[in-house]
Amino acid sequence: MPSTTTLGVCYLIVAVAAAVLWHSAESYHVDKYSLLMPNVRPKKMDLYLCTPIRIDPNKSYFIVTFEPKAYGHTSHHMLLYGCSEPGSSEPVWNCGEMDSSSNDQNSYMHSNPCKSGSNILYAWALDAPTLKLPNGVGFKVGLGTQIKYLVLQVHYHRMFKEGETDNSGIFLHYTEKQLEKQAGVYLLATDGIIPPNSFENLETSCPLLETGKVIHPFAYRVHTHELGKVVAGYRVKTSSNGVQKWDLLGKRDPLTPQMFYPIEKNLTVKNGDLLAARCTMESRRDTITRIGPTSNDEMCNFYVMYWVEGTEPLEQQLCVSEGSPRYYWENDPLLNNIPDEEASIL
Repeated sequence: MPSTTTLGVCYLIVAVAAAVLWHSAESYHVDKYSLLMPNVRPKKMDLYLCTPIRIDPNKSYFIVTFEPKAYGHTSHHMLLYGCSEPGSSEPVWNCGEMDSSSNDQNSYMHSNPCKSGSNILYAWALDAPTLKLPNGVGFKVGLGTQIKYLVLQVHYHRMFKEGETDNSGIFLHYTEKQLEKQAGVYLLATDGIIPPNSFENLETSCPLLETGKVIHPFAYRVHTHELGKVVAGYRVKTSSNGVQKWDLLGKRDPLTPQMFYPIEKNLTVKNGDLLAARCTMESRRDTITRIGPTSNDEMCNFYVMYWVEGTEPLEQQLCVSEGSPRYYWENDPLLNNIPDEEASIL
């Protein structure tokens, strides 16, 4: 393991693990780095913890595979952030909601995952398997990018017993070969509420407004908590006569493994096109359920993983609607020809 440290974290350098060589049409040398929690012990439910690594600032790397080391009975989900600056100089910190009621003198300090330049590179939940990017595609980090640190966030949904610790995380497979196709992630999400004993649709739509950029979506991931029934995402393109065509990117039951699944259609998203997503929820609870960070709350997320060629990934990486009851597709003047029934059935 590397011995050089800065801000209590390690440089990501080449001599970190056994090399792996992938044989493909365009083979390149691949190394592996272990980004793991340093044997933490969550002392409360729904605790979000972050740990960082600093990337060697003199080199650029392309991450080509994400191999999770986590289990659903321990970790609710994990996110990997690329940051210009990490949220803290500590080796581990609380990066979830502020809990002012905690008086535990051994509790972790609180901060966001990133202090500046936040990018989501990868997400995992429900025992999802390894994600390997298409040949020639990678997430560029380090020299020539704003991503100077990687920050692992793990959401722990239970308290650990005395003496019990965890080192969940991600094995990052990367290459120093300069790849022409850079990967990125765009997240569609909603705010909102779900009324008691009801079906409800949480919806969002987001225009792509970056001139000259064309993205090629190749994978999608859905995420809700236990009330999710169906999550669907679309590319929406407006014809010359104003009628919109909704092309399905992906649709799944969110309670199946929450991995990135391949997008079967070979399509692009260009300036002026829209991305849209719907989460169909069913609540049998007697109280309102709100969008929020805990396992008793809900979430509505649709991730689009894409590549671009000869340019940088999108500057905008997140689009959030107000959700129900304030936002619905049917009330959006920019939308028409909505696939209302199709979006809520598998």
